[in-house]
Amino acid sequence: MLHAEVHGPDDAPTVVLSHGWTCSTLFWAPVLRALGPRFRVVLYDQRGHGRSETPRRGGYSATALADDLCAVLQATVRRGTGAVVAGHSMGGMTIMAAADRPEFRERAAAVLLASTGSDRLVPSARVFGGSPGRLVRLRSVFHRLLLTVPLPLGPVTPLTRAGLRYMTMAANSPADMVDLCVRVVHACGSVPRARWGSVLLNLDLRESLRHLDMPSRVLAGTADRLTPPVHAQRLAEALPACEDLVLLPGTGHMTPLEAPDRVCEVLRELVRDHLGAPAGADAATALEEAS
Repeated sequence: MLHAEVHGPDDAPTVVLSHGWTCSTLFWAPVLRALGPRFRVVLYDQRGHGRSETPRRGGYSATALADDLCAVLQATVRRGTGAVVAGHSMGGMTIMAAADRPEFRERAAAVLLASTGSDRLVPSARVFGGSPGRLVRLRSVFHRLLLTVPLPLGPVTPLTRAGLRYMTMAANSPADMVDLCVRVVHACGSVPRARWGSVLLNLDLRESLRHLDMPSRVLAGTADRLTPPVHAQRLAEALPACEDLVLLPGTGHMTPLEAPDRVCEVLRELVRDHLGAPAGADAATALEEAS
């Protein structure tokens, strides 16, 4: 069973947010606050995360991610009304995996892919080793272990906090956002973390990108060690209807935590440009303010 929640008035423009690996709906709290009450925001926990049910061994795949997103869209977005669908990291991969589904195509008016990639995630990661030409084999082994070893993270300590910040965020990230990141990631169970990591290890969604032909924008931080900007550049080149590639200087992988106002700015622009003028004074005001 999936946990999903809806915030905001029923007649407001709808934004659906899909979180990444080891995260939960709590991850979107800064974006939810920044969007304000004049949008209808749908959040859900990916299976094995947050308050959603943890699947058995066979329940982990890109197909399962697409199934769950489509189920959420069917339950929360009326066919033909449209929504802006945004995904961060594995959430962006979820959108790519669902690109050819009728349930997705009938409800997604535009998409935002944030801090994500379609393939070759391990070879391009830069958590360990700065130069692409050095220690290639050792770096690859480290990144594979990071994704797939089902060891508990243990209690939050200054050392684990510093390590997680180094891997996922920029050095100048606000302390409260680092604390939220640590809280969210440590709450993810070690088994689903490792099993989803194994899915990401060999993920290849390049073929799915040609089906993602609705208006799209790609966003990434230039200091992202997990999905470096090369992924965003590849996505922008491959997407049939990419409108913009937004690079955030000095920002790490956790863009919705590190730059929620900038993420919201892009979401508001997508709402303004592709959802039209919805019914209701609050929604109309939201579109006016986004202009």
